[in-house]
Formats: sequence, C-alpha cells, structure tokens
Amino acid sequence: MSGPEPPPEIAIGPGQRLSATTLLAAILIGIVVLGVSFGRDDAAAVAPTLDVILTETASRTPPQQADFLAQANHRGGGEHDEAQRPREDTSAPVPKPDPGLAPVPIRAQSPRAQDAMPMPVLTTTAASADTAPRQQPAPETDPSPLPLGEQLLEQQIEMARLAAEVERRQAQYAKRPKRKFVSASTQEYAYAAYLKTWVERVERVGNANYPERARAERLEGQLVMTVAVRRDGSIESVVLNTPSRHEVLNQAARRIVGLAAPFAAVPQGGERVDVLHITRTWHFRNGAVSSED
Repeated sequence: MSGPEPPPEIAIGPGQRLSATTLLAAILIGIVVLGVSFGRDDAAAVAPTLDVILTETASRTPPQQADFLAQANHRGGGEHDEAQRPREDTSAPVPKPDPGLAPVPIRAQSPRAQDAMPMPVLTTTAASADTAPRQQPAPETDPSPLPLGEQLLEQQIEMARLAAEVERRQAQYAKRPKRKFVSASTQEYAYAAYLKTWVERVERVGNANYPERARAERLEGQLVMTVAVRRDGSIESVVLNTPSRHEVLNQAARRIVGLAAPFAAVPQGGERVDVLHITRTWHFRNGAVSSED
C-alpha cells in the first residue's frame, strides 16, 4: 500500500519571470521618479462652534464672569459647585393641532337648508298579500327657527356695537357738567341774590351801550334770552328763545351780555352746579334796557 502522492511542482517559465520583473521595475520607478508613496490620511480639523442659551429672564447687572453665552445678562444661581448649562424644569409646551372639545361656547343655530330627498315610489305589477306601510306624516317644524351661523354672527356684532355705543354715551353723560336752570317762575332762594346782582349788572351795561340805531329810529321790542354762566362767571352760550322782530335789538342783546361778562362766580351749594342757565325777558323801550321777573 503506497502513501499519498506529493503535490505537483509548478513550473515557472521565462514568461512569468518577465512579468514579475516588469511589475517590480514599474513600482521602483514610481517610488523614485514620481514620488508615489502610501500613507494614512489625518482626521479633518474640527470647526469651531458657538453655543448660545436662550433665557426667559434677565438681570440688570451683568455677571462678573460669564460661564455661558445668552441673549441677555443673567446672574445665575443654584446649589451646584460647578457651572452647569441652564435648563427648564419642564419641557416647553408642544402646540396641539386640535384645541380640544368645544374650546368656545357653542350657540344654538339651525342647519343650512337642504334639498328635499325624493321619496321612493313603490309600484306593483301583480296582486300580493303584502301591503306597503302607510307613510307617516312629517312632523311640523317650529315656526320660529333658530338663526343661521352668518345671521348669528351678525347679531353678535350688532349687539357688541350697541353695547359699545351705550358705554360711550354713559361715559359722555358722566363727563357732562351739572346744569341748573333758573327763571322768574323757578327762582330759588339759593340763587335769588346772585340773580338780582346779575340782572342789575346787565341792565347797567345795557343802558350805557344802548344801540344808537334803535334810539334814532325809536325802535322798541322785547325778547326772551337764556344765558349760560359757568361756575367761574364766564359765558358758555347765549340763546334767544323768543327773538325780537327787530334784528338790531337781537344783536344788541347779545352784545350787551358779552360786554357785561365776566360775572361773579356762581354760588356753590349742595348741588355743586357747573353751569347756571338764566332765562329772562328783556325790554328795549324809551332808550333803556330793563328785565322782567
């Protein structure tokens, strides 16, 4: 019994020797002449980064030595020995796509009108023991339906406008001055002395400044005039309730009151009147001006 056969010898011929020699020569030429070398690439340099912290609070005085960068000065605090990056105790609220169920109160409103659905028609072509059920009558609708969404919105806008108008008028009414009207029939003792002094002053100024045209043409007449006197004695307005038929006398009455102003301050009692309205009848007769109680 013979042992295992030895492996066959590989014959190297002249062609293999030439190829190996040519490859080694090419490598040597590349190393010596072209400077080809083999090596490992170094790691790329790390680019500098900037870490900025967003804070919700700020300090008036800046810190002496800042540990981090932020958009505002902030003097940190805490109980750690080493500086740590500030952070929130809880995460920021995440916006929800759905605000939830009924975020605003819903008002009753009627749906939009829809076209009536055609009723199915049942037809028979032969006698049958089965009968179709009788159609129930449609329920009666409320004669006063709820408003539509657009109508409800318009009503709410109108109500808001009216509420704003009422509030504006109340504010204007609160700012209006307190007025008191006195005349011959409503004269009160609190203003009796003031009214007497006021009339005497207007009569004295009127006689001194009687209109020359009325005196030359001997024009006579009477008129009813209301003068609004402010608290400080200045004139707010002059209204001719019943003017004279002579326009020269009407103009003279306004001019005389303007020349007599300012008057004495309006007496302040318990009412604290801001404007006192005095209504009197004035006569222009025989070159003199007089007032009637």
